[in-house]
Amino acid sequence: MRVAVLGSLNVDFVLEVERLPRPGEVVLGDTFRRTLGGRGNNQAIAAARLGAEVSLFGKVGSDRLGRDILHNARKNGVDTSRVAVERGAHTGTTFILVDGDGENMIAYSPGANARVDEAYVRSVLAEIAAADVVLAQLEIPKDAVAMLLEELPPGPLLILDPSGASSLSGLFLERVDYLVPNREMLRSLTGEDTADREGIRRAGERLLKLGVRHLVVKAGPEGAFLLEAQGITRFPAYPVSPVDSTGAGDAFIAALGCALGRGKGIYEAIGFANAAAALAVTRRGAAASFPTGEEVSRFLRERYR
Repeated sequence: MRVAVLGSLNVDFVLEVERLPRPGEVVLGDTFRRTLGGRGNNQAIAAARLGAEVSLFGKVGSDRLGRDILHNARKNGVDTSRVAVERGAHTGTTFILVDGDGENMIAYSPGANARVDEAYVRSVLAEIAAADVVLAQLEIPKDAVAMLLEELPPGPLLILDPSGASSLSGLFLERVDYLVPNREMLRSLTGEDTADREGIRRAGERLLKLGVRHLVVKAGPEGAFLLEAQGITRFPAYPVSPVDSTGAGDAFIAALGCALGRGKGIYEAIGFANAAAALAVTRRGAAASFPTGEEVSRFLRERYR
């Protein structure tokens, strides 16, 4: 089963501090870590660990950070041969300060991600169209994703993660098989209060009227919600002891795509995705936390035997 992923490739620099600084102030940091991420990169690695044959599409800069991202993706079984190395651009970079209460300050420079354009998508469209499942996000320029939705021929199942978008205007949403926002993104896109099930239902109905076929809402500890023309269904999260939620949403989307690509029904696929996310939050980091397909299957067997 082949998965194509078009999206962002970033390096995150995270520094833990006792408190966040005021303008012009210097505060001392404690733990520092560098992680290789970006939603495109994360979802590609997560799908590969679940056993899919994965090709990654996007751009990195001609720098050490870009080389590190590509090396790590290849080490995890992802084909990076069509990732473009953009001369004169730096690799997407995020700087994050996190205080003892979990509050953060973030600065993001998209770098080469901002150069993923229509010409690039056109150059790789045939390879993307050869996949069984396509995963895309909106952390790259919207015009590039818009072209993908308009030009991608029938065949591949397309899952769109709207993270990074301020709106969905200008997108051919009828080509999106599954739109998968988290609860906060759903609120941002619709203006509805999504604090409860009824608010999620109202927000979801607004998006379904725009042409989205199916809407799956990631709701963290509450699990996930499926919205279809016939109504809303909640899929409770599996109870685990969370350690780090980084990357759990990417694990969910990759697992959802892999399950659907293997012919599972949407109810079973969401259960599989919830299990993958549950395992991911019990481990630290993003890519390092992604489970294998066997781990997810074993997790489910243990809960239903």
